[in-house]
Amino acid sequence: MPGLTFSNELISRDEGLHTDFACLLYTYIKDRLTQKTVHSIVDEAVQIEAVFISESIPVELIGMNSTLMIQYIKFVSDRLLMALGYEKLYNVTNPFEWMDLISLQGKTNFFEKRVGEYQKANVMAKSIVSPDSVSANENFIFNEDF
Repeated sequence: MPGLTFSNELISRDEGLHTDFACLLYTYIKDRLTQKTVHSIVDEAVQIEAVFISESIPVELIGMNSTLMIQYIKFVSDRLLMALGYEKLYNVTNPFEWMDLISLQGKTNFFEKRVGEYQKANVMAKSIVSPDSVSANENFIFNEDF
C-alpha cells in the first residue's frame, strides 16, 4: 500500500501543477472567452460529473455521499473559475474540510522512503533568468514561434 499512496501523491501533485500552469498560461491569452461562455462550459462539466457521482455513490455513507461530493465538485469548480479570472458560479462551501489538508506541504524523511515533494523554486533550484529581468518571477516568456 505505501507504493499506491506514494503514486497517488505524485499524481495529485502533478495534476495541481498542471492546473496552475494552465491558469497562468490562460492569463496570457488576449481574446479570452466571455464569462457566460466559461460558466456554461463549467456548468455542463459539473452536470456530467454529478450524474457520474450519483451513479457511483448510490448509498448514503457517513461523512461522504453523492450530495456532498457534488457540492465538493461545485466548490472546486468555483476555485478553478477564480484562478482563471472569472466570478464564482455556485458560491458553495467546501463540505470536506479535510481535503484542504491533502495539499499541505509534506516533509519526508529521505532515509525512510522516496521523497515526493518538488524542490522549492528559486531557493536551491537552478533557474535561468535573463539579465534584463528584474526578478526571478519574470522568467516565464513566450519567445518561441508556434
